[in-house]
Amino acid sequence: MKTKTMNIMTQYNYVAVTAAFVMVLTSCGDEKKQGVQTNRQQEVERPMEQGPMIANISFSNEMTGTIFENYQQIRAALVKSDANEVQAAATNLAKSFSEEQENIKATALTMADTDDLDKQRELFSEITASVEPLFKKALSEGTIYKQYCPMAFAGAGGYWMSNVDAIRNPYYGDKMLKCGKVVEEIAK
Repeated sequence: MKTKTMNIMTQYNYVAVTAAFVMVLTSCGDEKKQGVQTNRQQEVERPMEQGPMIANISFSNEMTGTIFENYQQIRAALVKSDANEVQAAATNLAKSFSEEQENIKATALTMADTDDLDKQRELFSEITASVEPLFKKALSEGTIYKQYCPMAFAGAGGYWMSNVDAIRNPYYGDKMLKCGKVVEEIAK
């Protein structure tokens, strides 16, 4: 009797987990269908020391270009779910900010001090909100893709800025790599 009850409970748990998984995949799939369709570019990941390739994007000042490059390194490390690589990239990002941007620098340093991927992703979302206006103002050539995942942060959603329009979700990594959509193209 006890074994039969355990088998029924195991089957029930399996059905519940499967249903939840299908709901997550389906809801993300619906969002992708509504995304902006453009010619896809290939993002070339390079070793951490070199950073991600940022082709055809330039900024009106070198500091913003360096910030964007370091930000892209963090994004790529989060996509790979590599907390150590995030820490190294966040350290570089913190060095990029001027004294007037002390609050963003402090957030980057906090990210560099933790190896908790969930915390790093929360801080990345904060950094994204802070650097978006900077990128928009200083972009002098190229296109930046503002992307959005509706599933991030327990359904609250999360944005990120990318140098390519292909979705590579930093909030879930390979768990839901392509979950998201382009919500804005910032172009000059």
